[in-house]
Amino acid sequence: MANVRLQDDQWTKIRKFLRDDPNTYVGNEAEGRRFVEAVIWISRSGAQWRLLPGEYGKWNSVYKRFARWCDQGVWERLLEHFADDPDMENGMVDSTIVRAHACAAGAEKNGGQAEQALGRSRGGFSTKIHVTVDGLGNPLRLYLTAGQRHDIIKAHDLIVDLDFNFVIADRSYGAKDFLDEITASGAEAVIPPKKNAKEPHEYDEWRYRERHLIECFIGKIKHFRRVFSRFDKLARRYLGFLQFVSALIWLR
Repeated sequence: MANVRLQDDQWTKIRKFLRDDPNTYVGNEAEGRRFVEAVIWISRSGAQWRLLPGEYGKWNSVYKRFARWCDQGVWERLLEHFADDPDMENGMVDSTIVRAHACAAGAEKNGGQAEQALGRSRGGFSTKIHVTVDGLGNPLRLYLTAGQRHDIIKAHDLIVDLDFNFVIADRSYGAKDFLDEITASGAEAVIPPKKNAKEPHEYDEWRYRERHLIECFIGKIKHFRRVFSRFDKLARRYLGFLQFVSALIWLR
């Protein structure tokens, strides 16, 4: 399968992060690189863990290490590490729905489906991914909710403490409270008014064209089959794939 191997310069950057991270044990360098490439293989193929080729090691050992890194926040810190120099001229927020496979159900022991960001939308059994990207379309923040939840639910979390000059989003983020929050932060909202607005507000239509960059990012992550469809029962496992894939996009 193409695009499942790290380039040497990419591995060098990942290795440096892992060695500097106080809560992560790397061990043998070749084994560490093989593990990261195993996660890439699973992410790209969307296959079950037990179908992982033997060249990457025992599938169960690889899965347990991946799950442990999810629980310890390693993938989240990896994304934060590479997202350390964003373009803060424009910030864009959006969401996308992904279908959840039937095997993602059954998390009753872990708080049930709602707790694991699973629900029912028009598309069926699904999860919604909420995203913030910088002015170049690189990912900064990722959150999950059940598929039927409204986009505005995570709007505050997507921009809080981020010093953007402009916040660009579609009209589903046009709630007055959110517009006021953007203004209070010192940024300018570039969000079209709702179609049924009694007093439509003006917005920079030319700058709004930049919103295509967040759509491009969503398209990029959906090239990874383990993101395009959700197979994981636990939200933190699925979010781990999202964070890892987003870090890879920063490395391109």
